[in-house]
Amino acid sequence: MKKYLLLIVVLGFAAQGFAQQQPATQNGPVITFEKKTHDFGDIVQGDKVEETFKFANTGTEPLIITNVQVTCGCTVPKGWPRDPIMPGGKAELTIAFNSAGKMGKQNKVVTVISNASNADGAQITFTANVLEKKGQTQ
Repeated sequence: MKKYLLLIVVLGFAAQGFAQQQPATQNGPVITFEKKTHDFGDIVQGDKVEETFKFANTGTEPLIITNVQVTCGCTVPKGWPRDPIMPGGKAELTIAFNSAGKMGKQNKVVTVISNASNADGAQITFTANVLEKKGQTQ
């Protein structure tokens, strides 16, 4: 009886260790950004800046981006992939910000519309502190 009990305990620990080693893969397409925020820091009014956000499809099915939405005309999404991103595939999304007519702290949200199963993971943000141009008065 003790032999069998010992065997069951040993097999139980082995199965537990095996389960911990298996990576958790989410079904469907999953968008995973390398970073979801960027701070441009201090920029001068009228500056145009860009940032590229890298991401991967960490899911099990192709990821298809259908649109990229911004909160104002000062922000422009550029260069997102139009073709499906296969599981394990990587891609980039470039965002441009034009600070003309802006002043002070700016917080912008960009929403990536896709077939990703993790809809909450599809927003990226950036900030900038827009300074007055020298010689200009408001």
